[in-house]
Amino acid sequence: MTTRLILATRRSALALAQSRAFARALMRASVGLEIEELEVVTKGDRIVDKPLVDVGGKGLFIKELEEALLEGRAHIAVHSYKDVPAEIAPEFVIACVPVREDPRDVVVSKNSVKLADLPHGSRVGTSSLRRAVALRLFRPDLVIVPLRGNVDTRLRKLEEGQAEAIVLARAGLVRLGIEHRATEVLEPEVMLPAIGQGALAVEVRASDTETRELLLPLVHRETEVCVAAERGVMGSLGADCHTPVAAYAVKSGDALWLRAMAAEADGSDVRKGERRILWTADDVEARRVGMDLGHELVRVRAS
Repeated sequence: MTTRLILATRRSALALAQSRAFARALMRASVGLEIEELEVVTKGDRIVDKPLVDVGGKGLFIKELEEALLEGRAHIAVHSYKDVPAEIAPEFVIACVPVREDPRDVVVSKNSVKLADLPHGSRVGTSSLRRAVALRLFRPDLVIVPLRGNVDTRLRKLEEGQAEAIVLARAGLVRLGIEHRATEVLEPEVMLPAIGQGALAVEVRASDTETRELLLPLVHRETEVCVAAERGVMGSLGADCHTPVAAYAVKSGDALWLRAMAAEADGSDVRKGERRILWTADDVEARRVGMDLGHELVRVRAS
């Protein structure tokens, strides 16, 4: 028996690459499954000349895909999890979080110069408040210049001389097959990853139990739990694209290790914290741990 699913995805090269990789894996896991692609242009894709903080922040890359689900034009929508707001509408559910790609950030620079070795006052391109905070903590002399666009656009702007270096997610380079372009991988101690970075979120209509069942073979519980902890931090902070915030959870031995950072919009008042608990397979418990850490960062700010 052949089952046909329609997958909604953004039209960018990275979105297509990660959606197609997921589709291939799902078809391998489900004999007789066929997947058709529905390309969608989101508001976030259309507005590339302004920082996300000025045009609406998180949700800009998923609204039109959710509309395709709601209208029955698609069965599943594949998102980068870091683009998904802390809360989604009750009509939808994240039914599958597959295994995570490397969540770390990378520096791509001209002449392969590492971040620590860039000349004084070098321009580093990023429109991420989180990355800007980490860069200023590591190298206060650097000049942060806004840089939006897809991966190819930002690499082109680097080559054109708009910056001496740029910061990108390593997961995106891996999925595009160009990880060799990275000059340096930044460890979490230097730049804590964005919440959900490297993970995918596969969204479906909450009522579509048949599709939810089809996705079960690709659910990766460790990734699901770790991202739940990170998103707990986001939820308790009320974080959006106006808030520099980072959280990164890993399974470390028999423990769940969660680290987080938050700051004011201007990069001031940087707060950091962490939690270690016995590993849990319960994503609700993991989210509670994240919310507890997020509340701690709020209290530190208030004091």
